Amino acid sequence: MSNPFLNRTAALSGPTQDIIAVTLSDATDLADVAVALYVETGGIISFVTANGQSRTVAVGDFSILPVGTRRVNATDTTATGIHAFVVV
Repeated sequence: MSNPFLNRTAALSGPTQDIIAVTLSDATDLADVAVALYVETGGIISFVTANGQSRTVAVGDFSILPVGTRRVNATDTTATGIHAFVVV
């Protein structure tokens, strides 16, 4: 199988290279800063942005939230099936 990412430099201007299930935590950051979040079941997402700002937003089912995210908080988050788009 060919891999179109093999000799490509990771960049924010292109597709991400992976999507990882998010474990909610009020203290632990994601392993890699996400460039966006995908949400299967809508609700509230409480998160910390890539530059350290705390935010809370409401999203619908099957939403993509295109914001750099370092942590998704357990407290106040009601959305489920959250995945992080990452460039590694």
